[in-house]
Order: sequence, then C-alpha cells, then structure tokens
Amino acid sequence: MGHVQHKSNKLMFFVRAIMVIIGGAIAAYGLESVLIPNSVSDGGVTGISIVGSQLFGIPLGILIGALNIPFIYLGYKQIGKSFAILSILGIASLSVGTSLMHHVPTIIHADTLLVTVVGGIILGFGMGLALRNGGALDGIDMLAVLLSRKLPFGTSDLILFLNVFVFIIVSTVFGFKGAMLSGIAYFIASKVVTIVEEGLSGSKTFNIITKEPEIMVETIRDRLGRTATYKEVYGAYSKEKSIEITCVINRLEDSKMKEIIRDIDPTAFVTVYEAAEVKGGNFRKRNIH
Repeated sequence: MGHVQHKSNKLMFFVRAIMVIIGGAIAAYGLESVLIPNSVSDGGVTGISIVGSQLFGIPLGILIGALNIPFIYLGYKQIGKSFAILSILGIASLSVGTSLMHHVPTIIHADTLLVTVVGGIILGFGMGLALRNGGALDGIDMLAVLLSRKLPFGTSDLILFLNVFVFIIVSTVFGFKGAMLSGIAYFIASKVVTIVEEGLSGSKTFNIITKEPEIMVETIRDRLGRTATYKEVYGAYSKEKSIEITCVINRLEDSKMKEIIRDIDPTAFVTVYEAAEVKGGNFRKRNIH
C-alpha cells in the first residue's frame, strides 16, 4: 500500500511540476509578447530584472534567474523542499521562456488599455497556475510570506508595499506613465492569480436560520443533491431556540440555493460566506439538475 501511495505521490509531484513549468512559460509569453515591447513592466523581482535588463543590456532571463536565487534559498529554509524545487522549476521556465520568446511577435501595439489588461491577464494566469500547483514565479511573494510571519501585516499588504518600491524603480526606466501602467497590469495580474488559485468554481457556505429546517434540508438534498448540517442556536434576547442549517455549495449553484430558500421560508435569516477551500467529506456530488 505504501509503495502505491509513494508512486502516486511521485506522479502528483511530476504533474504539479509540469503545470508550474507551463505557468512560467505562459507568464514569459505575457511579458515578451505584450508588456515589455510596450514599455510596461511586471512587479516583484521580475520588474527589477526588466529594469536591469533595459539599463545594462543583460538578457532578462539571466537576471530573473540570478536575482531569485536568494529568495529561493529563503523559501527552501522557511517553507520547504518541494516548494523550493517547484519554484526553481517555475523561475527557470520563466527565465528560459523570456530568452526563447524574446523575438515572438508583439500581439498588441500601443493600445494602452488593451496592453495592460491583456498583459495582466496572461501574466496572472501563468503566475496563478504556478501558485496553484505549489511553486512561486517571483521571489517577492516568498519574501512577503516570510515577512508576514515576523511583522504584524498580511502577506498581500506586504507584496503591495514591496512592489511600490519596485514601481518607483520602474519609473526611472519607463517613466511615470510606464510605472503607472505597470502598476495597473500588476493589479490585474494579481486578481487573475486569485481566480486561478481559488478556481472559478469556488464554494460558498450558506448559514440559514429557519422555522422550517426539516423541509429546507430535504429540499436542498432533493433539488441540489447536497447534504447539510444542523445546529441549535438561541436568540440573545428572546432566548428563543432556532435551528441553523449550514450547507456548502459551489458558486454555480448559488441562485438555485436562494430560490429554494425563497420557496420554503422567505423570512429565513441567511448569511453567505466565500469558502476559500473545501476538503474531505463527500463534497463532489452527483448532479441533480
């Protein structure tokens, strides 16, 4: 059994490695075919590398590889071996990719808005694919993870803070306009990263306090094929006992769930949360549509 498990773990790691490499190549394509030819940069170590490459004429791939080495070492020490290996593969793919794609045709010329949107989307998709499979394409993300453990700030705040400095450096080469556009492209990329990482089919948690708990749960099971949990809750002032139903659904079932609640108990008290991740239980279900 252990042998089979070990084999499947190795296969999983191999698949993740391939996905991280593809992510690096996609990000490289976004940089070389859209952003860099239009004087728009990325954030992070890649942004600093782009500036260095423009100033000193050093190939971008070499700079990306070299400047990320200390961060990979940090990641290896603090986060772990598989994260470091996957990040090395991702960053290598990004740096080799920028070298190989240096002469790919520029797919958009001069249309400022389109450049930042398309470039940001391609870049974010590549970065998100790498992160989703356990590797980072940029050392600044690793640095932010480590700093957030030591300082009272969230990782995303630190990434933003560190990138402000990067964009100040970018402005020395691409000018203020270039730095602003780089910031917008980076912002779009970071939003795409979130979507790719958490998946478009993210989950939602519904908490429903209702007078009709039995019928509600049965209807959810019949119409959505989802199970739910019950707990007793008490009003703070009225001391009245109610039943709260908790049910996790995927985002695409949201409107159907609301319809069920309206049909069974329009007066039900409902709170909805975004669930970042759902593991275990019998969450993947047969469709009853």
